[in-house]
Amino acid sequence: MSRPTRPTYRTRNWPAYNEALKRRGSLTIWLDPDISWDGVPTGRRGRQQTYSDTAIQTCLTMKVLFGMALRQTTGFVESLLRLVGLDWTVPDFSTLSRRQKTLAVNIPYPGSNGPLHLLIDGTGIKV
Repeated sequence: MSRPTRPTYRTRNWPAYNEALKRRGSLTIWLDPDISWDGVPTGRRGRQQTYSDTAIQTCLTMKVLFGMALRQTTGFVESLLRLVGLDWTVPDFSTLSRRQKTLAVNIPYPGSNGPLHLLIDGTGIKV
């Protein structure tokens, strides 16, 4: 029994095809410097949180979007903040691991043909 032949596709519009391939790799991340990155005092007894829920959700969003491990995510977010020129500290992987149990990260990313825009501001994270 023979295998079915695969259909061959021919690209006729190379400039449009090239631009579409370049758009697949496009990534824009906006970081608002006015984000409350540090945790706010809760008024309860015990050690207060060092990082806000926004900081943890930002790191976990990067983890989910790019399929990275927690330690890779920490390095990735550190490099992003350095590129932007923000001198914020980044949660370590154990903090991310502990806090991800109580923080629900919901990313409504249906997929698109265009570039990915990730907006992080005081109101939250939007994809």
